[in-house]
Amino acid sequence: MQEHDLPPVDVAIIGYGPVGATLANMLGRRGLSVLVLEREAAAYHLPRAVHFDDEVMRVFQSIGLAEAIEPTTHVSPGMRFVDAEGALLLDWPRPTTRGPQHWHASYRFHQPELEDVLRRGVARFPTVTLRARTEVFALDQAPGQVLIRAEELATGRLLRIPARYVVGCDGARSTVRRFMGAAMEDLGFHEPWLVVDLILSRPRPDLGDASVQHCDPARAATYVRGTGDRRRWEIALLPGEDPAAMCAPEQVWRLLSRWITPDDARIERAAAYVFHSAIATRWREGRLLLAGDSAHLTPPFLGQGMCAGIRDAANLGWKLAAVLGGADDALLDSYQAERSPHVRAYIERAVQLGGLINTRAMDRALALEEGGGRISSIRPRLGPGLSAGWTEATGTIAPQPRLSCGRLLDEVTGDGFALLARPGTEGAITDPAVQPFLDQLGAMAVMLRPDRYILGAARDAREMTQLLSAIPSRHYGDAA
Repeated sequence: MQEHDLPPVDVAIIGYGPVGATLANMLGRRGLSVLVLEREAAAYHLPRAVHFDDEVMRVFQSIGLAEAIEPTTHVSPGMRFVDAEGALLLDWPRPTTRGPQHWHASYRFHQPELEDVLRRGVARFPTVTLRARTEVFALDQAPGQVLIRAEELATGRLLRIPARYVVGCDGARSTVRRFMGAAMEDLGFHEPWLVVDLILSRPRPDLGDASVQHCDPARAATYVRGTGDRRRWEIALLPGEDPAAMCAPEQVWRLLSRWITPDDARIERAAAYVFHSAIATRWREGRLLLAGDSAHLTPPFLGQGMCAGIRDAANLGWKLAAVLGGADDALLDSYQAERSPHVRAYIERAVQLGGLINTRAMDRALALEEGGGRISSIRPRLGPGLSAGWTEATGTIAPQPRLSCGRLLDEVTGDGFALLARPGTEGAITDPAVQPFLDQLGAMAVMLRPDRYILGAARDAREMTQLLSAIPSRHYGDAA
């Protein structure tokens, strides 16, 4: 059958879930030509991911969509771990006031609503094209490009598309990862769970707003308050139980009978999953790259699965734009170097929390947690990658204060690098609102990357020279 040639693009994104859509928004904002190839006709209409954090909302802010997304969310007060009788074992409170990044620490959301906003955001950019019901079956790397071969599933027509880079946002069974020949490193967690989404038919305020981890050795379970009338339970499946049979309504209601009955709610979805923990051994092979579940898998106990993918997009998006604008291609090697250790820290923490469902582990867990009985959030540093000047804070995310002009820091800095400094520094943001951050670091200046992680800082004139000489450069592209 004859293949039809399509125009070349800067970046092809395979997969149009939240990660692919976020990356498409980022690249579209920067004026790059982008083609999104998605096998399905439309976004999945039922709940999947249900949590994101302040850093992810800041990414949504960076693509101009936070104001549209925030009204669809619910701020979560945290998570409690209780024993089989409901007695509190561990508490993980999350602040419900805005934090250093301006956003709340923990948001609950309905994924179809989020995807609708992200896709409407992509539609703002004439340089981004979506081809739904299109399946990629071959990726051939050649000098300066990747030749994509795909099939239009509705017509059977075969397509050939040249792209300078291809990013696989195509999930756990990634086609892009298969063509890269990248293996998945097994991090040791594999458990079958039943995920049940309900819609309340009458108020049940007694269920509460906090998530609850029921640490019952007989059968662990997690309760999650969703947006509006949505509630979720995740229930461990036991050895010998048939996952398909456990999705039957009578089995679902039997498992939920401790907390809720058919008089209270209706089942929106019941699905069995095996929760995995794994990281791809390679995230880049030439002009092929991975992001999201194609690069890493985590159990859901920390609520960081989608968050990690959005962070991938934020890290990779500006680097792709820089390279396509003339920066050294080696910049892309920093992507896995920075992101893989970062996501590993979250996965290991999620596995640890998953292990606490057995009350016999609680004495050990309490001994490990400072403050006895309370869990603290983690904010890992990026892995070794880009740096300049004094590197004490390199790889940590900067706060986002509201400046004296009334605007947030990121609204003033835009999409490029930004220098925060003491008063009198030419070309820098010297607003009084950034001075406490500099005081905290003991620095005279800090350089922020486009993803708002810290590139480096300066304590004296020599380090300031090092910091400024890095931007712009052949490594990072222009600082605009």
